[in-house]
Amino acid sequence: QEQLVESGGGLVQAGGSLRLSCAASGRTFSSYALGWFRQAPGREREFVAGISWSGATTYYADSVKGRFTISRDNAKNTVYLQMNSLKPEDTAVYYCAAAETYYSARIITLGYDYPYWGQGTQVTVSS
Repeated sequence: QEQLVESGGGLVQAGGSLRLSCAASGRTFSSYALGWFRQAPGREREFVAGISWSGATTYYADSVKGRFTISRDNAKNTVYLQMNSLKPEDTAVYYCAAAETYYSARIITLGYDYPYWGQGTQVTVSS
């Protein structure tokens, strides 16, 4: 059974950094596009960052561009989200997601296009 498990969340002060990891199991996700989304209380889930199967192509929401970096290690079946210069408005539950793209360079930004999701990890940024 396919499973995505996020880790690395926590409490950090504004201006600090966190690195989220998402480990996949149950199948090889090397041909999949991977993405990070977040959902804050009372708000809709939003796209944060996406990466193509090879890692050569990435895409970011404007709100995190220049501060967050998505990367992946296909040998470890893991995707990462390095978050720097964190702001209180980054506080949310962060989810990773995976979608088969058959080795295309496609980036997926819409949540409903991802069939596989992790359970989420809480990130809280204090002011």
